[in-house]
Amino acid sequence: MAGALNNKVQVQSLVDVVAERLEAAIISGQLEPGSRLSEQALAASLGVSRGPLREAIRRLEGRKLLERTPNIGVRVASLSLKDLNEILQVREALECLACSLAATNMSDTEIAALKKMLDDHENQKSVQENKGYYQETKNLDFHFRIVNGSGNDRLAHMLAGDLHYMLRVYRYRSGAQPGRAAEVLQEHRAIVAALEARDPKAAEDAMRDHLCRARRNVEQKLMMSESENL
Repeated sequence: MAGALNNKVQVQSLVDVVAERLEAAIISGQLEPGSRLSEQALAASLGVSRGPLREAIRRLEGRKLLERTPNIGVRVASLSLKDLNEILQVREALECLACSLAATNMSDTEIAALKKMLDDHENQKSVQENKGYYQETKNLDFHFRIVNGSGNDRLAHMLAGDLHYMLRVYRYRSGAQPGRAAEVLQEHRAIVAALEARDPKAAEDAMRDHLCRARRNVEQKLMMSESENL
């Protein structure tokens, strides 16, 4: 019986790894929006069987990163400019509120950890070369930490669910634009300074400025992509 339980844990761990690999490929653009997935090719390249792969695909369907169409198969989810604008509008309203609340509710220890994280980000080779600003996991995600620090569980749940996963794809694209990395780091530091000052209004304004700049960059890149496909 113990052996059976151990095997089950290993299979689940494999699903986690495959899901993480697929998510990273989608976020980085290695698997482009709208592209169709081949289970056979993916299973071969990842060195796994179809079972764990299919479970990982179902997990990413739940996160809205993949979508299944009858008689066509599974594709990487893609957003139109209208879809993206609507999502970014929701994000701006909710995340600015979260940042305002975090200025009051985040502990000194959490803010200090946020500052330390930005120092670590500054040491990333891609940031030093001003080529990209990448945050690989939720725990290392600047925005995720602030949302959690808001003290509002419902707000955190809304921002850390499907919205988080879909936006990571487009945030990656924004951060990858030449010259944007240094700007993002500076904007993040301005947000932390407002949090450290315990100024809700300044924190909200700094977050709004950051999100508006990010939105313009993403929209510009998406419009260029759409025009190239015409």
